[in-house]
Amino acid sequence: MKILKEIFGRIWALWGLLLFVATMFIALLFFLPCAILPEPKKAFWHKSVSKVWMTIYLNLIGCPLKIYNKDVFKKGENYIVICNHNSLIDIPVTTPFLPNPNKTIAKNSFAKVPFFGWIYAWGSILVDRKSIKSKSESFEGMVKVLMDWHIDMVIYPEGTRNKSDKPLGKFYDGAFKLAEKTGKNILPSVLLNARKVLPASKPFFLMPHKLEIHFLPVIIAKGKDFRQLKEESYQAMYTFIEKRKGR
Repeated sequence: MKILKEIFGRIWALWGLLLFVATMFIALLFFLPCAILPEPKKAFWHKSVSKVWMTIYLNLIGCPLKIYNKDVFKKGENYIVICNHNSLIDIPVTTPFLPNPNKTIAKNSFAKVPFFGWIYAWGSILVDRKSIKSKSESFEGMVKVLMDWHIDMVIYPEGTRNKSDKPLGKFYDGAFKLAEKTGKNILPSVLLNARKVLPASKPFFLMPHKLEIHFLPVIIAKGKDFRQLKEESYQAMYTFIEKRKGR
């Protein structure tokens, strides 16, 4: 049974890859206005096209998405949305389905991929993690997203995919220093089952499974330093994931 699952996972991964490429080229035609639109109109358009594309794609690969607790987003407010990170599927699943237009912080290496890199870059604040200058510029870019464009900033505070058996990896400071500087509240979110769909430990493997995004109560930034915000956010997400185990 295990061998059959491994074989199926590789065959389904091929289907998922071919489907992703085919639908990407169709979607790219609708993304092209992002090349000339100013912000934040670009973010609005990017999110709208991404949502349609990913809704179709996720259902075709047998990974329908269900969203919980969207009412925590208050009209007229923007947030620093943080999310756990277990899989490469996290970003294309998370960002299109947030209620507000948004940007995500992302590695600049993916922006070099032909065609896909355009879509990726239009929806992101890019950073070279090896460059101190790039890190500083990306931080100021995120401040601009929140304070000038008044849209959400999506950050994965673990920094990279969590390949351990722990519910969460160690959080970096960036998202919480951003909250301290801007005064914008943090909205924790938890993406479930991404590790089952596209596990980081298995190359070229895809398994159909329902995906879930759960939005947790907002964490107020005012009056707290980044250490307090990081600890409060970590505990909220860790506790939620632990309670969901075995369901």
